[in-house]
Amino acid sequence: MDIDTEQAVSAPEAVWEAAPYPLLVVSPSGTVEVANAVARALLPDAAPGVPITAAAPAWLSRAYVEGPIEAVSGPIGERTYEAHPSRLGTGTAWWFADDTDHRLAREELRLERERTAFLSQASTELLSSLNMDRCMEVTARLATRHLADAALVITPRAGRRYPIAYCGPDGRVVRESLVVDPSVVPGLAEALQGFPPMPSRWIDPTSAPEWLARPEFGPVGSVVVTALPGHGVPAGVLVLLRRTDHTAFTDSEEIVARLFAARAGAAMSAARLYTEQVSITETLMRELLPPKVQRLDGVDIAARYRASVDSELVGGDFYDLHPATQAGQESLIVLGDVCGKGLKAAVLTGKIRNTLHALLPMAADHQRVLGLLNDVLMDEDTARFVTLVLASVRRDAHQVTLRLTSAGHPLPFVVRNDGTVEDVDSRGTLIGALPKIRSTTAEVVLAPGETCLLYTDGITEAKGGPLGDEFFGEGRLRDELQQCAGMPPQALAERIQMLASEWVGGGHHDDMAVIAITAPRGRHLSAVGGRSRGRYTA
Repeated sequence: MDIDTEQAVSAPEAVWEAAPYPLLVVSPSGTVEVANAVARALLPDAAPGVPITAAAPAWLSRAYVEGPIEAVSGPIGERTYEAHPSRLGTGTAWWFADDTDHRLAREELRLERERTAFLSQASTELLSSLNMDRCMEVTARLATRHLADAALVITPRAGRRYPIAYCGPDGRVVRESLVVDPSVVPGLAEALQGFPPMPSRWIDPTSAPEWLARPEFGPVGSVVVTALPGHGVPAGVLVLLRRTDHTAFTDSEEIVARLFAARAGAAMSAARLYTEQVSITETLMRELLPPKVQRLDGVDIAARYRASVDSELVGGDFYDLHPATQAGQESLIVLGDVCGKGLKAAVLTGKIRNTLHALLPMAADHQRVLGLLNDVLMDEDTARFVTLVLASVRRDAHQVTLRLTSAGHPLPFVVRNDGTVEDVDSRGTLIGALPKIRSTTAEVVLAPGETCLLYTDGITEAKGGPLGDEFFGEGRLRDELQQCAGMPPQALAERIQMLASEWVGGGHHDDMAVIAITAPRGRHLSAVGGRSRGRYTA
């Protein structure tokens, strides 16, 4: 029968004996007065007259002796009990409640909260960087701190070596690149291919090679090997090590290790993909970036370029310099402007530059080069077009002779030594817009110190000024060039781009490109030993 606790502790001894839960009555002197049948089954030493220190577990007797008397809990055998006191006139009655299931539930809840917090922290730290080396180090360090005594992160082989990040009990990460045989570690070769992990109880820790179980780590008690899943391909393997004096990995701990490995693998895979994309972008960018210039076959050259978006390095404007293959021949300078801006325009720019490079053998015939380029662009599945100006350059003693052909491009300017600014009368149609094009070629001779300026419409159409709605314009450009007579090409190109940029201010603008071609001042010095074309004095 069920008896209320308050009734039980105030009832005669017969009622205490009938209570369905362990009940122990202790006198003020600390000896057992009553122990019902359930209490005697739980505490075999509990009998009337036996001191509480001998009859009850240490945690209960200590609570009784040290006081004040209050509810306490502790283990009895393999179970956990709560002991609740009730004062009686003749002493204290303790009744016991089995809270093993509650304790296990609370412990499981605590562990689950800790695991959730750990996985959340891991995700935050792993996703804070797209650097592959850092992801490996963070993975090894977090695994050592929360899951094991030591951890290794092994990524797919690079050549004959495997990149490895090892973190020992001291929390220090060591990066290595080792020639190892994964097949000597059970489950490692399979995990590197993305197969499910082998249970740790199947792995003999004593067979771990020295590169895995470091001598300074000590005897290995248990090993977990789990794949780091990536995006489509494995990102690597996580190996966890525990010493012999620590408990082996439980099933739940291995599950947490796999959940952590999934997050780490995703982060490492993203970092690897980002690294590959950066490498590809840098390779392509090197091909798209304008060349560095200073002098071309005895002619002073300066160029400046600014993309429409300050965070980008390339855009729709481009220029190229192609030196003459033999002495006395013309060098070729190309300045162009592709319709559009940004990366898409830069891709078409690369195609145009490659096509023009292939047409260099016929560079002396501007009309033919432009016609062939037009045919190529007309075959492209795109509505984009390009404006171009070709400049064939040849040094004749102290003078520089230019042949200029414009195809829908702003007309070049020539800055004479007396400050006069002349238009170069060369006009033509856009490239890639019409099946047939027309263009005219003009010849210009530069005396020493004189400059021919090539530019794109990003300069003249720079919109800004006092009210922010006025173009920089050809007239303003011409006026500024009149003040640049005799200026070195580097200073002249820099000034023009600076003026256009200041005119725009913080507003939007198109790509800007400027090339200054200047006949150098000075005399020609013969080549030493006849092995070069020589140079010109300043």
